[in-house]
Amino acid sequence: MKALRLDRLLANLGYGSRREVEGLARAGLVRLDGQALRDASQRIPLEPDLSARMTVQGEALDPLPGVCLMLHKPLGVTCSHKEVGPLVYSLLPERWRRRDPALSTVGRLDKETSGLLLMTDDGALLHRIISPKAKVSKRYRVTLARPLQGDETAILASGEMMLEGEDKPLLPVEMETDDPTHCTVTLHEGRYHQVRRMFAALGNHVDALHRDRVGGLVLPADLPAGEFRILGPGEIATVFEG
Repeated sequence: MKALRLDRLLANLGYGSRREVEGLARAGLVRLDGQALRDASQRIPLEPDLSARMTVQGEALDPLPGVCLMLHKPLGVTCSHKEVGPLVYSLLPERWRRRDPALSTVGRLDKETSGLLLMTDDGALLHRIISPKAKVSKRYRVTLARPLQGDETAILASGEMMLEGEDKPLLPVEMETDDPTHCTVTLHEGRYHQVRRMFAALGNHVDALHRDRVGGLVLPADLPAGEFRILGPGEIATVFEG
């Protein structure tokens, strides 16, 4: 089992520099199974239940590397450092922004799109989810500026629709109509601003866009916008289902 020095472990989790962590340990503020760990050079086995057994300054240890979380992304927050405005990372605990390896978004939602966003520090998992080979679907709830014409479902399902500036047709898109200006679409690929561009090509405009499912993982109704939840192995596995 992999083990890390206490100072390196806590520094990587954002608790401070290795010297600062050493100070926490000397002060008796790091405990494992109720016992103070005063030697910052002590090697700590990275056991699965370590976060439940270790406390720092009286609080449970943050999740170990290999974490994956779901975030209910609100409107007005961006996933890219290149865009203007607050970043999704500002919604996480301040210490988490200093983690090494860093948390990254699994794909992106644009500033004006809300809903389910995955974040992880596991590079292999991230690439597995976004790989076209995984065929992880994404479901969006769409509010349109104008009423549907009635032929959109067939056009999107045809696998023949082309987007402006591209030379490869879209994979078939599943569409369910709720009322003339509201529908749900499920994508099986992830092209740039795909939903907005699809409906623009159909002569309509997307007024609001919300992602509520990635693979078989559904955004819980009780997870408010701006909040997040750590995913367990079983929940992560559902991403590759459905």
